[in-house]
Amino acid sequence: MIGEELEFIEWLTKRKLPAPGVEVGIGDDMAVLATSAGRVLVSSDMLLDGVHFDTTSDDPALIGRKAIACSLSDCAAMAVRPVAVTVSVAWPGGLDQADARLIFEGMASIAADHDVAIAGGDTTSWNEPMVIDVAITAMPYDGIEPVFRSGAKAGDTLYVTGRLGGSRLARHLAFTPRVREARLAAEGLGSRLHAMIDLSDGLSLDLSRVCKASGVGAVVDEELIAAVVSDDARRLAAMDGRPPEDHALCDGEDFELLLAVDGEADVLGAELLPLGVITGQGLHIARGDGRLELLEPRGYVH
Repeated sequence: MIGEELEFIEWLTKRKLPAPGVEVGIGDDMAVLATSAGRVLVSSDMLLDGVHFDTTSDDPALIGRKAIACSLSDCAAMAVRPVAVTVSVAWPGGLDQADARLIFEGMASIAADHDVAIAGGDTTSWNEPMVIDVAITAMPYDGIEPVFRSGAKAGDTLYVTGRLGGSRLARHLAFTPRVREARLAAEGLGSRLHAMIDLSDGLSLDLSRVCKASGVGAVVDEELIAAVVSDDARRLAAMDGRPPEDHALCDGEDFELLLAVDGEADVLGAELLPLGVITGQGLHIARGDGRLELLEPRGYVH
C-alpha cells in the first residue's frame, strides 16, 4: 500500500499542470503562491471518522481541535505564520447538534490560541461517517524564509522537537502543533536550518521524503532513537510486543518537527533532540554494536 500511495503522488507531481504564480506545488507541506501582496502559502487536510478520530469514543472538542491542529502543523513544518482557515464538514445523519457545536468550539479554541481566523467553509450531511476538511493560508514571518523539505545536505545533523511513538493512545488528538518552536528554530538557526518536515506519518517514512526531495540519504542512530521514545510508545510496546523504538520510527501522528541543521541546534526556548545525520545516499540505522542496516520507510499511509 505504501508503494501505491507514493506512486500516485509521484504521478501527480510529474503531471506538471500549468500553474502560473505557483512557486512550489505538490511535494512539500504547503504550496507557495506568488501574489502581488507577496508570498502566500496554502494547504489542506482531510480527516475521516474511523481513521483520524472516532466519534463513538473521542471527545468532540478534541476532534475539532485536531482538525485545525493538523493544518497548523503544516505551517510549523514550513516555519510560516498561519493566518486563516476554512472548514468543510460532512456531518453524519443523526449527529447530535450539541456534539456538532462542541466540535466547532474545539476548532475555535485552538484557532484563537494561534491568532488564526476561521474565515468560512461549507457544511453538508450524508449517511456516512463524518469527514472534516480544513484549508489553511499562511504568510512568511518578517525576515524569515519558508523552510522546505528539499534543502538537506550531507553532513547535516537531524533533530526532532519531542518524543515519538504511541500517539494513538491519546496524544494524536491533543498534540501541540510546533508553530512556536518552528519560528524559534528559523530565527535562531537562520541559513543553517536546511530542511524541515512535520512527522505526521512516522519518522522513517517522513525522513525518507526529506531524503528524496533533497537527493540525499540519512543514518539514524539506534541509541539516539531510544532516547526520544515516548512513554506512550513504551506502554504500547508492552501491549503489542513491538519494540518501543519501532513505534518511535513508524507509528505516525506525532506531529513533532524533524529538522536538518548544519552544526549544532542551539536554539533558546526550543528543545531539539539529535537523531542522526544526513549522508550522501540510502536510508540506514546505526546499531549500538556498530552495524549499519538498511532502514525500511514504514508508517501510516492513507
